[in-house]
Amino acid sequence: MSMKDREDAYENKFAHDQELQFKAVARRNKLLGQWAAEKLGKTGDEVEAYAKEVVLADFEEVGDEDVFRKIRGDFDAAGVDQSDHQIRRTMEELLAEAVEQVRND
Repeated sequence: MSMKDREDAYENKFAHDQELQFKAVARRNKLLGQWAAEKLGKTGDEVEAYAKEVVLADFEEVGDEDVFRKIRGDFDAAGVDQSDHQIRRTMEELLAEAVEQVRND
């Protein structure tokens, strides 16, 4: 394998990893939105609509803080009793679940 072949293989793997990471984070945000919607007392179509809001919130800035702020703000406004730690732990757990789902797609 030539140096060029190795470089191409590495770039392809990196691009593929980036794509998987993007898909996993988007999947996590949808799962998180569904979890939060349930805590907020939403049902039926409201659950999916709220999950989409959470997915869209992630495009405000790089990282997870925009998603965390959305959930935190909505929970506070609705009087939902979840600590910052509980929200962040759920985000981590759902990311692990989402990574598995994306890998198995």
